[in-house]
Parts: sequence; C-alpha cells; structure tokens
Amino acid sequence: MAYQDLREFISQLERKGLLVRVKAPVDRDLEITEVTDRVSKANGPALLFENVPGFDVPVLMNAFGSFERMTMALEVENLNEIGREITSLIELSTEVGQAGLFGKLQALPKLAELASLFPKVVGRGACQEVVLGPEDGASLDRFPILKSWPDDGGRFITLPLVFTRDPETGRRNVGMYRLQVYNGLTTGMHWHIHKDGAENFRKTKRLGKRMEVAVAIGADPATIYAATAPLPKEVDELLFAGFLRKAPVELVRCRTVDLEVPAGAEIVLEGYVDADELKTEGPFGDHTGYYSLADEYPVFHITCITHRRNPVYPATVVGKPPMEDCYLGKATERIFLPLMKLMLPEIVDIDLPIEGVFHNCAIIAIRKSYPGHAQKVMHALWGLPQMMTTKILIVVEAGVNVHDTSEVIWKVFNNIDPERDISFVKGPIDVLDHASRLPRYGSKMGIDATIKWPSEGFQREWPDEIRMSPEIRELVDRKWPQYGIKLEKS
Repeated sequence: MAYQDLREFISQLERKGLLVRVKAPVDRDLEITEVTDRVSKANGPALLFENVPGFDVPVLMNAFGSFERMTMALEVENLNEIGREITSLIELSTEVGQAGLFGKLQALPKLAELASLFPKVVGRGACQEVVLGPEDGASLDRFPILKSWPDDGGRFITLPLVFTRDPETGRRNVGMYRLQVYNGLTTGMHWHIHKDGAENFRKTKRLGKRMEVAVAIGADPATIYAATAPLPKEVDELLFAGFLRKAPVELVRCRTVDLEVPAGAEIVLEGYVDADELKTEGPFGDHTGYYSLADEYPVFHITCITHRRNPVYPATVVGKPPMEDCYLGKATERIFLPLMKLMLPEIVDIDLPIEGVFHNCAIIAIRKSYPGHAQKVMHALWGLPQMMTTKILIVVEAGVNVHDTSEVIWKVFNNIDPERDISFVKGPIDVLDHASRLPRYGSKMGIDATIKWPSEGFQREWPDEIRMSPEIRELVDRKWPQYGIKLEKS
C-alpha cells in the first residue's frame, strides 16, 4: 500500500529502527545542521527533533539519507525496478501504436492501470485543518525553519514542493526550489534559469501578469522525490508520483490561489510572485560544499498558510558530500538510466559520482562500435535537457565498472593521450557552478578513455590488459583453504 502521507513513512521508519527521536533541546540555527551532518556522514538514521526551543513543531531530518530508506520511500526492493517498469510502459505504448485490434485490446488493462494513477482532486484534506490569513496571524515564524550554515543569508525552507502553472498551456509544474525567509510573509524564490518553474515565471512576466504559487511542505515520500526528478516538461510530476506510489496523489484546491496541492501535506504556503520584483537571495551553503553566491531572485508573497493541527516540519541540509541529497540523486541515476538507454542504446551503464554533486561529472560505459563513438555519446548527452549542464563526461568501454572509481581513474590515467582524447565545448553550466568564467555559462570537458582503434588514427599496437588464466584462478580458488591466508577468494 502506498504511503498516504509523510507520517506513515515516519511510522514505518520507526518500526524498522531507522529513525531516532531526539528529545534533547536542539536549536534550529546551526545546531540541528551540525547534528544531522555528523549523523549523515556516519550513515546514521533519520532524525526527528522533538524539542526545538521556541517551537512546538518537530523537525524531520535525513529521512532519505540511505539507500535502504530511499528504496523504502519508493516502495521497491531495488531502485532499478522503477526504470525497468518505465521502459516497459514506453515499449508498450510503441507496440500499441503499431498493433492491430487484438494487440490493442491486450494492452488495455495495463493502460487502464496507468490512467488510474492520474492525480485526483478531493473535497477536503488534512493540510487545511488550520487555515490562517494575514489577518489571523499567518506567519512563517510559527515554524522552526533552519539556518543551516554560519554564512547563510538567512533561514531557508529546503524541502519545499513549489507548484506553478504554465500560463499558456495551464500545465502544472512541481519543482523543489529553496526559499529564503525574508519575514513572516515573504521569501525568495530560487528558480534556476534552466528549470521549468523559471520558464513559467518568464512566460508570466511577458504577459504582464502576477504569478500564483503554492508551496507544499511535507508530502508523501514519492511526491517529494518526484519534485526533484528531471522529468520532461510534458510529464506531470504528480502523475509520476502516482506511478511510483501505484496510487493517485490526492489534491485539494488552495484557498486563495487557483492551484491544487497534496491533501496530506503538513504545511501549505499560498501566494504570488510579482513579475518585476527582485530581491537579493543568498548566500547559501550548497551541495557543492561551497556557498552559492547572493543574487537577485523573485519574491514570493504569502496570502495564506494552511497546515495540519500538529504539523511536522521536514527539512534537509546540503553541504560537502555525502549527505542526504546524494541518495535522492542516486535514485534518479538508477531510475532514468533505462530512458537514457532508449535514446542512446550503446550506453551500458552510468555513474554520477557523489563528489561531482550530479552535475559536475558523469561516467558512462558504452559498447563502442565505430570510430569517434565516444565523442558521439558525449555530444548526444550534452544535448539532453537532463545532462546539458554536466561539466565533465568520462566515457569508458563496456566491461568497465563505472561505479568503481579506482577502476575508472586507472582507465583514464592509462588510456588517454590528453591532446587527442580530451574534448572541450562551451555551453550552459549549472547555476551553482562557482568556477565557470561567467554565471551559467562556461566550458565542459569530455574524456575518451576507451581503447583507441587504428581507424581513429592510433598507429601503434594497443597492449593487452593483464589477466590471469581462468585455469589458475580456479585452481587457487579450490586450494585457498590450504594457504592459511585469511583473505577472501577472488
């Protein structure tokens, strides 16, 4: 059964011994971050801080901070299962388009199951048990919103689901964009220029309109993950969440804006962003391990706050990896690999090293079939919206374990001639990249660490890789106990 809300997930974590309730007083400014950072880097549990001085709202941290909790959140045994299921649906839709009447009838049950996962609006939801307008004392000061790092520009909401609409098509977008608290009723709206939320804002601005926004804090875990997923613009994040949950996301209409939000959310902020109002946002201690610099961003004005009677405030802390966001990113790596293979069938596997914080480096193994194949894959990946800001691409051959950093580095160090095998291009760079020559624009590097062929201009004989004969390996495996050496077999 799908988790109905965040509370069911918390209960399941606790039943499995994967959550610790922290009853000692812990301050929202910096102290919660330091505790969470230490626990996260020690592969520790989720944390529920129940005693935050000055507040009666507990803070949930590190809920997704392990592979075990990530698979629990998405209710699978292995994250690869989701990618395989997405692939089967895409293949089914292709087959249906080509099938005769009998084939289409056979596919109907599966298509009907997918249709049943669309989000649905219900009459009431727990997220509106308490409704507060400005005249009722609505204020962000009610919630223990964290200041994470000493030089942060203020306190930030770090796990929000931001709901907007495309003003031309009416299509919904749900993204996760941090919100810096300016006062009780305004925040910054950190829309990255490459994200769909920012595109909706630009369209609204061109139309000279005020943009309605809703922010849900604390939905069910699949919906939280869906807001982070690099989905095509045409795919509704809430349909994707329904697909993950195997049940539709229930929504309620907001009180002051024409948007719907998850009915089981803990807290909802309703309001608007004016087209021409910008304000300094940041600095912010980011997942690169550096502070992202202050810049001008739109201002979110809150017209209404709704919440459960006893809400839980979920948050996340980002900083030097590994941290909780690494596991969300690794889920994306596994879930979207099959889709990447559909577009580029030569791809065998991909690894996004956590040290590269998912936009600085990608390692790709391919089945090399022709001269320049590695370069073709590099440029194809830079052409995909989900990969266009990747700063370094490393291409190796099938058979190399892309998840073994030592093996990959060995291939890079030994298989390249720098002048021949390193390519440089210029283009869009992630907003958080602090090393590029200009904000959001810079150079990217591709490294071809595959074996080079004569048809690629390699005029020498490529040496064989050292490998022991299978017979000797088998012999040593059989005799291992006789050696008296306490090591594992090969």
